Amino acid sequence: MSPPRRAVIAITSATAPLHDGHPTGLFISEALHPFQVFKEAGFEVDLVSEKGTYVPDWLSQQESFLNGEDKKQWEDTNGEFRTKLDNMPDVHSIDGKKYGVFFASAGHAALIDYPHAKGLQKIATDVWTQGGVVSAVCHGPAIYPGIIDPTTSKSIVNGRTITGFTTQAEYDMHVMDALRNWNEPLIDEWAEKLGAKYVRSDGVWDDFHVADDRVVTGMNPQSAKATAEAAVRVLERL
Repeated sequence: MSPPRRAVIAITSATAPLHDGHPTGLFISEALHPFQVFKEAGFEVDLVSEKGTYVPDWLSQQESFLNGEDKKQWEDTNGEFRTKLDNMPDVHSIDGKKYGVFFASAGHAALIDYPHAKGLQKIATDVWTQGGVVSAVCHGPAIYPGIIDPTTSKSIVNGRTITGFTTQAEYDMHVMDALRNWNEPLIDEWAEKLGAKYVRSDGVWDDFHVADDRVVTGMNPQSAKATAEAAVRVLERL
């Protein structure tokens, strides 16, 4: 039997000063674009964070990242996306077995809470063990340390190829010093720790994703839509 045509999008609850003192948190388009993709594909979609809260990433609200119809949807607090985002359920009330796709949206703040987000990790593990797709974009792969394949007792990305936000981009954005103060690994460092192969596109802002079995990962905010579309394709082939 095919996994359920339902998707759950993980949202970071963490926040910290990053962009010249402005907060990092949920990178809006990394949740909004997958939400749009899954809805268009006929999925039921839910949003959930570890603490039931979120702080929007300052950079993600700037014109270069949020404009046009996306901006309208973000500002429409009565629309479906904002209603679900602003009223997220308790993480422990979400049954991962009801979903065919788990999608970890991000923002730099995901580096802080995703590696330790036991509730979100359990949802993703349940999606995986019932044969669903576990996907992540940008800093979202920081959640993979706690998503364990019961047949191997290792992370589901062990032995697989993934992508995620590049260390080069962290330097280009002049945020590396701040990130190191968090004492959390970056995405390519997580890949090495978990026994995964990390790959990237030449350009740090290229639209780039990788599908390896039921693991689908995207490199940056520009890749969120294509990553979600790839997750749908993988699910439909199962």
